[in-house]
Amino acid sequence: MISPGLILLLVVLFFLLPQSVYMVKQQTVAIIERFGKFLRHDSSGLHFKVPFMDTIASRVNLRVQQLDVQVETKTKDDVFLHLKVSVQFQVIPEKVYDAYYKLDNPYQQINSYIFDTVRAEVPKMKLDDVFERKDDIAHAIQDELGDAMHEYGYRIVKALVTDIDPAPEVKAAMNRINAAERIKVAAEYEGEAERIRIVAKATAEAESKRLQGQGIADQRREIARGIEDSVESLNKVGINSQEASALIVVTQHYDTLQAIGENTNSNLILLPNSPSAANEMLTDMLASFAASAQIGEMQKKRNKNLGEKK
Repeated sequence: MISPGLILLLVVLFFLLPQSVYMVKQQTVAIIERFGKFLRHDSSGLHFKVPFMDTIASRVNLRVQQLDVQVETKTKDDVFLHLKVSVQFQVIPEKVYDAYYKLDNPYQQINSYIFDTVRAEVPKMKLDDVFERKDDIAHAIQDELGDAMHEYGYRIVKALVTDIDPAPEVKAAMNRINAAERIKVAAEYEGEAERIRIVAKATAEAESKRLQGQGIADQRREIARGIEDSVESLNKVGINSQEASALIVVTQHYDTLQAIGENTNSNLILLPNSPSAANEMLTDMLASFAASAQIGEMQKKRNKNLGEKK
């Protein structure tokens, strides 16, 4: 038979055991107080405490935590925008006492430092600089928080500026500026391409004209050489130079008529002429050449006299 004393002892142990034994999870620290005064902090594992005297005041999380903060601020060029800042932090294991007893609300404290730093840095920058130098803003936040929160037992692991959101009308204006800039660049490229095409076309035309002129000059040179050879051949058979020239003119005249007649789409008008027409044509040509030469000489003398008077 079990004695009453043993039963009483078992009942006492049944009620006291849960008050004496406790377990702490990994990456967690338990704050133990005795009659409201800090006694110790226990890391992960199984632990014992004095019932009714020792109490678990709190359990402090040692894992890395993240706080996201939305900050509205103004840039140097008077543009209002929202910045989303993400801060990763954790309690320093060696400074659990400071983290629990010195700071009542770490989230509110970190939030205040973020607002203060962002509103001190961003107003120094223009809108474009905020996008380009967001890492500088993040470093400033991390440096400011790191110095301030270390005193309270917190380590700032990383600060990130994860989003920059100007007002909708500002974003629309930025898109229009970007589109206009791209249109301007496209127009410049199109203008340059058109200039290259014009220069290339002009160069090709100039080269074509040069070659055409060279061809005409060569053609006339060969014609003159052929006429000279023909006149020499006719002189050898007793025909003088004037008769030979007349014969050549008549021959070319009829060659021209034949060439025109071969084209069925051309109209040919034959003017009446006498048997001496070739000789008269040659005489008229020679007279024209002589008159042109005389006019040229008179023009040279006139220019010379004007020069002497000056």
